[in-house]
Amino acid sequence: MALEITDANFQELVLNSDKPVILDFWAEWCGPCRMVGPVVEEIGREYTGKVVVGKLNVDHNPEVTRKFGIRNIPTLLFFKNGNVVDKQVGAVAKQVIVGKLQGHL
Repeated sequence: MALEITDANFQELVLNSDKPVILDFWAEWCGPCRMVGPVVEEIGREYTGKVVVGKLNVDHNPEVTRKFGIRNIPTLLFFKNGNVVDKQVGAVAKQVIVGKLQGHL
């Protein structure tokens, strides 16, 4: 299950995480986001305890969205030790996301 990440809890849940993090930047009105959302949730369930999976609504959290220059959604950022180590923009198949994730475990 994905955690709700906000401007307020981003530092604690993403940057200070001792596990790799996948952060899904999305919005309710975004069709491709609705396609990727269930895949992100599924990965969250499959990697429980190994990876932190979060979702950040760009409309409600402009600070983090601006900080990382998110202009297109969905965008997935992969964090390790508080740093962005990979990025995926747009709707892609689950195996693409898992492949990127595997490289950072």
